[in-house]
Amino acid sequence: MAAPFTLRKIGVPPNSANLTEARRRVFDFFRAACRSIPTIMDIYNLQDVVAPSQLRFAISAQIRNNAHVTDPKVTSPNLLLLQVIDLLLFKGMEELTDIVDHAKQRHHIIGQYVVGEGLVQNTGSKDQGKSDFLKNFYTSNYF
Repeated sequence: MAAPFTLRKIGVPPNSANLTEARRRVFDFFRAACRSIPTIMDIYNLQDVVAPSQLRFAISAQIRNNAHVTDPKVTSPNLLLLQVIDLLLFKGMEELTDIVDHAKQRHHIIGQYVVGEGLVQNTGSKDQGKSDFLKNFYTSNYF
């Protein structure tokens, strides 16, 4: 087994100068996140739940959810666009640091990246076997 990848402590980086630098930082973040997957798998004992390739896919899906930020049709100035990219990147770094530092529990990781938005989509089949009365009752009584 290879030596675990240790994530270095990341301070607040200066804002990106242009879109090329912001893009490079996003790729560097993706590489760091993928290199920390074996460590995350060991820390949270996820071998029986998910494969490393599935976690890699969940990370890339999270990054792709924000791919629209670099759209050149955005009417805001480039400076504001870069600040948004840097903010999203900082949030991703913070999340990765929390996960590697074991600030989350196993069920948080499974719920957010395995069953949640990342890999398994909610198909809405939760209420299939229930009567119309129960469906209406449940929808009307949730606060």
